[in-house]
Amino acid sequence: MFGMQGWQLVIVAAIIVLLFGAKRLPQMARGLGQSLKIFKAETKGLIDDDSKDDSVADDSVASDGSTSGSSAKKESPQDEVPAAVEPTKVETSTERTNESSARDA
Repeated sequence: MFGMQGWQLVIVAAIIVLLFGAKRLPQMARGLGQSLKIFKAETKGLIDDDSKDDSVADDSVASDGSTSGSSAKKESPQDEVPAAVEPTKVETSTERTNESSARDA
């Protein structure tokens, strides 16, 4: 791996443990694993969508090369307009300071 020997990998691992701490490393690994799982599922979904689109296009073309008039265009979920999302209020540190000083007074 990158031309490193065993003892160099041990030193790099020790530095990583010192930087992030032993408690955070399992959490980071778990988060990385979940992210990779989601990424793989999304890429598989994109590939499946492409293959479905290709099969629908092949089915709509007749043997003489003309398109069949009976096949109507179906709307995909991507064409739908998403519902409006209300923004959430983000409290800044100055607002928290002002609120705490107002309570103290």
